Amino acid sequence: MIIDFETMDVTILPEFKGGEKEFAANMFFDGTNRIFKGRLIPGASIGMHTHDDSCEVIFILEGCGSILEEGVKKAVQAGDCLYCPKGGTHSLINDSDADLIFCAVVPQQ
Repeated sequence: MIIDFETMDVTILPEFKGGEKEFAANMFFDGTNRIFKGRLIPGASIGMHTHDDSCEVIFILEGCGSILEEGVKKAVQAGDCLYCPKGGTHSLINDSDADLIFCAVVPQQ
């Protein structure tokens, strides 16, 4: 199956998961799992949240920013692959002056 993000509508989620500004995403959802291409503008973030019944894999495609996982802030950049296991807590922050573009997979477990 090919998922063509370019043909999908963009969903704008203000203050997603308690984050700052807005999260824009082209989302695929099969009723169980989510796969999406997301964009955080400068100063935007996805708020701190816990994956109670899923994990998440994030591939940073463009830009740079930070991830806050289990209270530790780490820099991320294009080419990085991030993993939050089931039960893990994290946030994604665009603390740069350019868009942060990423692809994420959130499979239910």
